[in-house]
Amino acid sequence: MLNEFVYCPRLFYYEFVEGVFVQNADTRRGAALHARVDSGKGELPPPEGNGKGKGKMVTQPTPGQSSPPPGEGDAQPSAASSAEDVIHSRSVQLGSDRLGVTAKLDLVEVRHASDDLFSAMTVCPVDYKAGAPRSGDDGNEVWDADKMQLGLQILVLRDNGYPCAEGIIYYRATKQRVRLGMTAELEAWIIERIAEARRTAAGAIPPPLVNSPKCPRCSLVTVCLPDETRLLAAVGPHPDPDHGAAQPSSTDPPPPSPRRLIAPRDDARALYLNTPGLRIGRKDELLQVKDDKTVLSEVRINDVSHVALFGNIQISTQAIQTLCEAEVPVTYFSMGGWFYGITRGHELKNVFLRIEQFRQARDAATCLRLARQFVHGKIRNHRTLLMRNHLEAPPATLLKLKQAAETALDAGSLDELLGIEGLAAAAYFAQFGGMLKVADELADSPEGRQAQAAFNFNFTRRNRRPPTDPVNALLSLAYSLLAKDCTLAALAVGFDPYVGFFHQPRFGRPALALDLMEEFRPLVAESTVLHSVNNRVVTPKDFVRAGDAVNLSAAGRRRFFELYEQRMGALLTHPVFDYKVSYRRAIELQARLLAKTLTREMPAYVPLTTR
Repeated sequence: MLNEFVYCPRLFYYEFVEGVFVQNADTRRGAALHARVDSGKGELPPPEGNGKGKGKMVTQPTPGQSSPPPGEGDAQPSAASSAEDVIHSRSVQLGSDRLGVTAKLDLVEVRHASDDLFSAMTVCPVDYKAGAPRSGDDGNEVWDADKMQLGLQILVLRDNGYPCAEGIIYYRATKQRVRLGMTAELEAWIIERIAEARRTAAGAIPPPLVNSPKCPRCSLVTVCLPDETRLLAAVGPHPDPDHGAAQPSSTDPPPPSPRRLIAPRDDARALYLNTPGLRIGRKDELLQVKDDKTVLSEVRINDVSHVALFGNIQISTQAIQTLCEAEVPVTYFSMGGWFYGITRGHELKNVFLRIEQFRQARDAATCLRLARQFVHGKIRNHRTLLMRNHLEAPPATLLKLKQAAETALDAGSLDELLGIEGLAAAAYFAQFGGMLKVADELADSPEGRQAQAAFNFNFTRRNRRPPTDPVNALLSLAYSLLAKDCTLAALAVGFDPYVGFFHQPRFGRPALALDLMEEFRPLVAESTVLHSVNNRVVTPKDFVRAGDAVNLSAAGRRRFFELYEQRMGALLTHPVFDYKVSYRRAIELQARLLAKTLTREMPAYVPLTTR
């Protein structure tokens, strides 16, 4: 962690204080390269040099024969003379009460001055790094972060009674060893960095690095959002004077445009299952979907982002345990699409964000300030969707929505805001039918005429619980899927999805997820419904009725799920950051921006609105 602190204090805070860690290709590669080093027993001879140590004794090369570099074959990373006996101890864990630190040493080389094991010994820590050394005026040098880690290992060895004057970094990229000698200046520098790290851990999160080349390869760049945070932090002071945010100087240069630091899409895909009677089991690293004893399909767990189960579908305990370990959530729905709940692992560790969420959710002013932005973004996106898709959008409705979006920003209470949002939604859904383009050929055949007599896509008003017509059934299902994805995004960031700001807490309702989904209702859910109807992905023959309720058939749901996931994976150009992200990434990005607003890294939440 002290290595991380020198590299980037913000990264140190995320990993050490908040317990956030994300794997990427570099971290997985480093773990694989350390597999042999980490397999050591951690035994080290006592510092007295009495020969009772249990470290591994290594046969030395004959005079004139050099040792192979570490990591190649079974040779050890030393080139000691034949007059020395060298003991190699791997994966040694030591601590220092004086410094208040613990260290895990990759390798410790123990040398004796003569063949007599009772003679004085010297030790030298060897640390493995995947990269290359820094080029200096006098040749290869140790990077500052590595200097902190290796220097601490030297001091920890000394505090445990071992004579140690230097350490070695072995850089795998160039297969070179670079030595670091301990000096009084280096020790003072290390002690000061430890003190700074303690102060950082006890305070607020450090600001992100400025246009740093370290950010693109950082595994936490999608959590940190350095460029995005700096850009939105320059908006101005926090509207609430009690927060005490400093106003940026008018002479400060504008922040540069955000770099493309996050992948636009996730490689993993969602697994939807909605056929009654299916069973999910685990075989090695695969999920098996079975109908009775017949295996219908197999899916690699590493390729799955989450599993969504609709209706009577069984999943084994072994499969749930494996999915929890892999941090793949399992969501449960009724056959009609009601979102029941979620099963997930213990990766949620950011308790500080939840404390701040609970504290500010009790503050009426904070709730109103955030709720204004949620509703403003939703109404603006409703207006944009009408302008894009309506055959001839009434100017009066567009003007009413524009005025409602502006009025929402000045609402004096949550009740007033609810009224503004309700009137705007009524005006919007009154014109929703004008965006449905259903041709008469659907009723040309006798089967089509019979189906059209029972079901049609004529939409007059929004209804639910249960939906009584096909369009409302599609909207309810789309909203349920979107609530699921917003819940997953809130959990991924560290929020409690049941404590909201606009939607007040109610038993069993993911209020914060509903807050996050407001601006995405038209962008994802309603757009998916329009596409499914206007492009004949679903037809009246795909619906069934039970009493007054109308639901999709299993085949219709399957096609609708595919269309919904296509929409979630579709790319949009972010209106603020001007790079392309998928809608699923955009939802998580908005959740992280909300978190940074609550922790006062940003002065105000900015909703995502499209043109």
